[in-house]
Amino acid sequence: MKTRIRYSVSPTHPAFAGHFPGRPMFPGALLLDQLLLSIAKVSELDLTTCEIQSVKFLSPALPGDELEFRHEWLADGVIRFEVSAGSRKIAAGSLRLVVQ
Repeated sequence: MKTRIRYSVSPTHPAFAGHFPGRPMFPGALLLDQLLLSIAKVSELDLTTCEIQSVKFLSPALPGDELEFRHEWLADGVIRFEVSAGSRKIAAGSLRLVVQ
């Protein structure tokens, strides 16, 4: 299943105060957290036990960016994702649910 989710990066987000002065960008950890929350919401799964297999940050997410999170569940249980702002690719990678 391929899914698209929109997320607006608020220009007043508190992370911009220190990340980075003079050239604010949304921290990668917060970007991944929002991605996981969005996937969990639409899939109704608990993704707290997922592990990131790979992630590549390609461009910074900036204040006011309208992000699109796209993800796809593959047959082997891997979730492949991409994050973009318009035609600019922000990040791409894959996740896997860890069975306990």
